[in-house]
Amino acid sequence: MTHHVVIVGAGFGGLAAAQGLAGADVRITIIDRRNHHLFQPLLYQVGTATLATSEIAWPIRHLLRKRKEVTTLLGTVTGVDTQNRKVLIEDGGSIDYDTLVLATGARHAYFGHDEWEPYAPGLKTLEDATTIRRRVLLSFERAECETDPTRRAALLTFVIVGGGPTGVELSGAIAELAHQNLPGEYRHIDTRKARVVLIEAGPRILPSFAEDLSAYAHASLERLGVEIQLKQAVSECSDQGVIYGGRPLAAKVILWAAGVRASAAAAWAGLPADNAGRALVEPDLTACPHHQDAPRRRHHAANFPLQAFRQFSHHRQARGGHRFRLDQGTGLARLVALGARPHIFFDRRAQ
Repeated sequence: MTHHVVIVGAGFGGLAAAQGLAGADVRITIIDRRNHHLFQPLLYQVGTATLATSEIAWPIRHLLRKRKEVTTLLGTVTGVDTQNRKVLIEDGGSIDYDTLVLATGARHAYFGHDEWEPYAPGLKTLEDATTIRRRVLLSFERAECETDPTRRAALLTFVIVGGGPTGVELSGAIAELAHQNLPGEYRHIDTRKARVVLIEAGPRILPSFAEDLSAYAHASLERLGVEIQLKQAVSECSDQGVIYGGRPLAAKVILWAAGVRASAAAAWAGLPADNAGRALVEPDLTACPHHQDAPRRRHHAANFPLQAFRQFSHHRQARGGHRFRLDQGTGLARLVALGARPHIFFDRRAQ
């Protein structure tokens, strides 16, 4: 019987795994809760009204239409029955598998303050991007109609929490929108006076990049008019604004780019995970043998996360997060195609 590979998630890693298995003697089922593949690196441009949603999202079925061995299913995975090798679906159904690839990505992390999410949305999906776009554009419209100077100032203040790649991209794009693209379109406000404030708890923005690149990005943002606040942790987000470094800042648009956490995939499979919920994996991204069904390997389990990080981190820093996930997906496909078929593979070990 043909070996059945189930891939949960049709992001960069999941699609790369499917593409890497082309020509292998397997049949593939891809399960995703959305019907489209999303080019996440350009989400911020949708969120700032530069691109339309259709320019960064494509139907998964269309992308794989020529692959007759691939079945695409729309569904939300709720668990994994590792004893019987079944993926459990929200509607009560299940999908049998021989090899399972979990490529479910990450979600927002509010560091124990999930109550902030309604006031400070993150940017992971098309829905997030359109929500941010609506908030940003409506804030300018409401400022145009506002006569109170204090309330108008709050409407023209845009706070981005987190100085990683997403925060840098968002703050730069909003500054360009306000200071370069919109001037002249309003009669009662000067959009060039809008404040774009990027708040980072660490000593520099883009901390995962080399220091010279971080410094270059810092200078570039300041030239665009972005106010960068370093070594300042946000302690409160509300409909009135933020409190950072003990100081309140009135703002009607707050965007969250301060952290991510792994999906629930590790919990589905009953696998050990780190504090961010990321499954502990071997260097080849197979499930850690703490799991009773995972094969025994020659490495000590305590070293798996460190070894996997060392193996792939240089790809991530040199090639970008999406290239890192493509590398992982392609690598997993090669292992499966060559006959290395353990119970569970994890894609996107690091986010």
